[in-house]
Amino acid sequence: MIDPDDQSFLTRLFHTAVQAADPKAAMASVLPARPKGRTIVVGAGKGAAQMGAAFEDLWGDPVEGVVVTRYGYGAATRYIRVLEAAHPVPDRAGLVATQALFEAVEGLGPDDLVVALICGGGSALLPSPPDGFSLEDEQALNRALLASGAPISAMNAIRKHFSGVKGGRLAAAAHPARMVSLIVSDVPGDDPAQVASGPTVPDATGQAEALAAIKAHAIDLPPAIAAHIERHAAPDPMDAAFDGNTVHVIASAAKSLEAAASLAQAEGVPAVILSDAIEGEAREVAKMHGAMTREVALRDRPFPRPVVILSGGETTVTLRGQGRGGRNTEFLLSLALTCEGQAGFTALAADTDGIDGSEDNAGAFVDGTSAPRLRALGHDPAALLAGNDAFSAFEALGDLFSPGPTGTNVNDFRAILIR
Repeated sequence: MIDPDDQSFLTRLFHTAVQAADPKAAMASVLPARPKGRTIVVGAGKGAAQMGAAFEDLWGDPVEGVVVTRYGYGAATRYIRVLEAAHPVPDRAGLVATQALFEAVEGLGPDDLVVALICGGGSALLPSPPDGFSLEDEQALNRALLASGAPISAMNAIRKHFSGVKGGRLAAAAHPARMVSLIVSDVPGDDPAQVASGPTVPDATGQAEALAAIKAHAIDLPPAIAAHIERHAAPDPMDAAFDGNTVHVIASAAKSLEAAASLAQAEGVPAVILSDAIEGEAREVAKMHGAMTREVALRDRPFPRPVVILSGGETTVTLRGQGRGGRNTEFLLSLALTCEGQAGFTALAADTDGIDGSEDNAGAFVDGTSAPRLRALGHDPAALLAGNDAFSAFEALGDLFSPGPTGTNVNDFRAILIR
């Protein structure tokens, strides 16, 4: 059974990390100058509705616009319309929402201001297949990317070459209005052009890089989609349509991990941050974390006990089975096997948006007893991992972590406490 004191400690660290990415506090210091003309808000992502509500509170009247978020992630706003669509595979509501964003920026002039509120999840929420293609084609692309195990940077490089909105195209449509993008980063390295595949931030990534990513990760794309990516470039960042636009990354994994580390140290537990930009296969990343956990627990190196090891970034899952779960629960099930029987540690891994993968949990807790307890319940943890069914494992254990939607998204949060 997970130690309740350790579980409470790790939960406090998670909520502190999320609070550090609160959009209202983060955007207060970067609000743009008021325009002579209209103020239009557009946005997309799993925290876009909360960002819209925060902007309204800070900005006051007058403001108008529209944002799109995942089903169930809405928030009350006074003037900004909130639309909901599917994630992680786009649907027709996303098509309608994308069109609404373009309509919101249509016919603007140089005295108008467009504020773009962008956060993680926007890639799926903004489907816009190129001319001659359908929503079904974009859905097929998304499914292939999600199943590939490719890092988010590779997926977004591919997406922005098969889209009518990504790669800065929404910003180009708003020209000659001034555009200010306020971005909550969920990507390793915090490149704003990668967040939500950059609908308002153009990127220099060319077709060669996108095609190389397809080849490197053996992504099986329909020939017509691959041919389109090879022939059609995303907008050039040097295009005059982007002159005068500004971009602010207002929250990121780095800031959130630093806030969690500060809380841990204030509570008497030294903290180390491995990295805010860890990528790779979730089950393999867990083996590295597990090896370090055992080394600390057994030999007090490379860090002496007690310590909490923090890390962030975005791992990936290559689908091998048809189970339920997400990258954080997959990480944890692999960690449970790697550290089976090891006393003195407790870990939490969770998605900072509050949802990990296909179910309603953000993540889960593990310790050295997790794998043996699963076997005692009649489950084979290795078989569950092989079938990508980590959710079922932690559901059976009663160790799921389900805080609900948080209103922000700075990607994975991992904390391993070693007493």
